[in-house]
Amino acid sequence: MIGYYTNWSTYQRNFQVKALDTSGAAARLTHINYAFGNVTGGKCVIGDAYADYQKTFTAADSVSGVADTWDQPVAGNFNQLRQLKKKYPNLKVIWSFGGWTWSGGFGEAAKNPTAFAQSCRALVEDSRWADVFDGIDIDWEYPNACGLSCDTSGAAAYRNLMQALRTAFGNDLVTSAITADGTAGGKIEKADYAGAAQYVDWYLPMTYDFYGAFDADGPTAPHSPLNNYTGAPNPGFDSDTAIKKLKSLGIPSSKLLLGVGFYGRGWTGVSQAAPGGSATGPAPGTYEAGIEDYKVLKNTCPATGTVGGTAYAKCGSNWWSYDTPATIAGKMTYAKQQSLGGSFFWELSGDTSTAELTKAVANGLS
Repeated sequence: MIGYYTNWSTYQRNFQVKALDTSGAAARLTHINYAFGNVTGGKCVIGDAYADYQKTFTAADSVSGVADTWDQPVAGNFNQLRQLKKKYPNLKVIWSFGGWTWSGGFGEAAKNPTAFAQSCRALVEDSRWADVFDGIDIDWEYPNACGLSCDTSGAAAYRNLMQALRTAFGNDLVTSAITADGTAGGKIEKADYAGAAQYVDWYLPMTYDFYGAFDADGPTAPHSPLNNYTGAPNPGFDSDTAIKKLKSLGIPSSKLLLGVGFYGRGWTGVSQAAPGGSATGPAPGTYEAGIEDYKVLKNTCPATGTVGGTAYAKCGSNWWSYDTPATIAGKMTYAKQQSLGGSFFWELSGDTSTAELTKAVANGLS
């Protein structure tokens, strides 16, 4: 059970590491992926120095209940994670690099994988916070394919990068968030994920964001379908297709985790309650149009139906899709049927103050 915690959660969202303790999430998680470190100049570098290790926490906001001092060498989220690990000795923390915004740096990194891996090892195992981290997560969106920018490093670049990281990190954890596009000719085919599998502990196929208001006029469709459904705009854009594609490449099911989104994607200007309706644009969201946390949607737009193993809701002219404790239960049943290694989710701030979704994942996997 891996939950992503983002370094920006500490700002506008005011979702501090302490909340993982008070909500009951930390007691259920096996791993936290801390997102994100940056990738630039062929190296792993700090993503946000202030959030990561400089911000001082009050006693009330601190896991330990003790206030940070202005002159301590490591404060910020790193120190809060350190305190959380002290409270939950079996909890592991993995530092994640890249992500949608910072994946453009991987092409440069792939030119000298050994130097890149050594830079990552030096940063993750920096003596100031070496005790906080148990490994590295690589979120390259997407090797030899297009995300925010297009990568042309070739099909072998990803495998070579992961091999270098495994060498540098030895027995520490090496995980990777990867594409969930299992369609014929899709992104899974663009890089040697099968060849790289021997170097990773787990793959985290991002089985969400298949659909959304990035297609402003619709058709409306659930962003994280478990399986194909009649009328799906792009057949094969679903979790089951991705998992089966990865397994067909010879990747052991125990190395695959099923991804769950702790948020919804939505459209506005929708008149049809069932999926497949037209829209006029993204529905309003707290931080970004077209996206909203589960903890908000649960109350503002409760689920009215299910399709493809996930939930949807229409409220006024807004149409949202998201996972609920009930649909997560179904997804975890699937994960067990497929003998997957577990589940991961993006990201912890979207959950309720009582960690409703995290607990649903834990219950479903137990």
